[in-house]
Amino acid sequence: GIKWMSSTEAKVEDAKDKKPTVEKLERLRREKINRFRNQHRINVQGTDLPDPIATFGQLQEEYRVHPKIMENIQAAGFHVPTPIQMQAIPIMLHGRELLASAPTGSGKTLAFCVPLLTHLKQPRNKGFRALIISPTRELASQTHRELVKLAEGTGFRIHMIHKAAEAAKKFGPKSSKKF
Repeated sequence: GIKWMSSTEAKVEDAKDKKPTVEKLERLRREKINRFRNQHRINVQGTDLPDPIATFGQLQEEYRVHPKIMENIQAAGFHVPTPIQMQAIPIMLHGRELLASAPTGSGKTLAFCVPLLTHLKQPRNKGFRALIISPTRELASQTHRELVKLAEGTGFRIHMIHKAAEAAKKFGPKSSKKF
């Protein structure tokens, strides 16, 4: 049959049809995130993954990263996150496990250290609270340097231990039993 209506009724009817549903809005959001990941060549696998960040400012807004850490990121000359940082930082801040692969110089150290310091929240006098194991002394030195710069002014004490005998002298003879 024919449906008769006035022009005002037709406008109201059209407005009802154009109202976005929750499902449609979610689908559009997912498409936008997928375009962003494709644009930055970020490949992810898994379920219920947090959205990547586009700026370091989002870390303070969305994840409450310590303001001093944010200052140190800016002072180190990092203005825009690299693709590994865009996705790895939010995943780790959500407490998820991560296996990531990215080229040398892509910012992996910062991507892993920001969530580490954020999860520790503040310094405590309780011994070692985090441990980073590196395959080479050179990589350990680089990680140590970057972590010291990132944690500057936060009160965290960053140490590099590469020989047990030196560690015993530095932290005391009972340190191997204590930690």
